[in-house]
Amino acid sequence: MPLPAVTPAVTPDWAFEREHWRRGYFRVAGVDEAGRGAWAGPVTVAAVILPGLATEYPFRDSKQLTAAARETFAAEVRRVAVTWAVEHAWPEEIGRLNILGATHAAALRALARLDPPPQALVTDYLRLRTPLPLSAPPKADALSYSVAAASLLAKTERDRLMLELDEQYPGYGFAAHKGYGAPAHRAALERLGVSEVHRRSYAPIARLLDGGLFSRPPEEQP
Repeated sequence: MPLPAVTPAVTPDWAFEREHWRRGYFRVAGVDEAGRGAWAGPVTVAAVILPGLATEYPFRDSKQLTAAARETFAAEVRRVAVTWAVEHAWPEEIGRLNILGATHAAALRALARLDPPPQALVTDYLRLRTPLPLSAPPKADALSYSVAAASLLAKTERDRLMLELDEQYPGYGFAAHKGYGAPAHRAALERLGVSEVHRRSYAPIARLLDGGLFSRPPEEQP
C-alpha cells in the first residue's frame, strides 16, 4: 500500500543526527512524547532508532497528520526501525514526580529497552539526565526524522490506550478528546466526577476535587 502524501510547512531532515554521526555516534535515537497536557490518561514516550542511511522518509510530526495517516506512518516506522520502544507514565507517577519528571522517567525506560542501545539522542526539547550525547532542540518533531518517527509511535500508542479507557470509563468521551480539557470533557467531569485515570495533581482536576467548578477557559493547561 502506498504511503499517504503529506505537504507539511516544515519537512524533517537529518541535520541533528548528522551532528552525532560526525562524532562517530551512528545509533541515534529520536525521543518524543504525547499527552503531557492532557487531564487524564498517561503521558506516552517513544524512542526510535532509524537506519543511519540518510534515507528520506515520509515521517512527519504527528500533529500535522490525520489519524489515518498517523496509523499508516507508525506502521512504517515499526517496519523500518532498527529498534523502537514505547513507555507510559500513568497519573499516579505523574502526581508523584510531576509531569516533567514522569515524562523523563518514561523516556529513560523507553531508551533502556532499545536493542541495540543508542549512542546519542535527539529529543523534542527533553533535556534528559543521561551520559549520552544529547541534542534537544524545540520543535524537533517537525525537524528530525528520528523524532518525527518517535512522535508517530507515541501519539498512536497513546490514542489506542485512550480508546480502551473510553470503554472502561464510559461517559467521559476519552475516544474523542483523548483526555484533554475540551468542553465536553469538562462537562463530563462536572456530571460524573473524577475517575481513577484523571491526573489529580493537575490544577483543574484538583479544583474540582476540592468542590469547585471550572471557572477558567477550556484552553487552560496545567
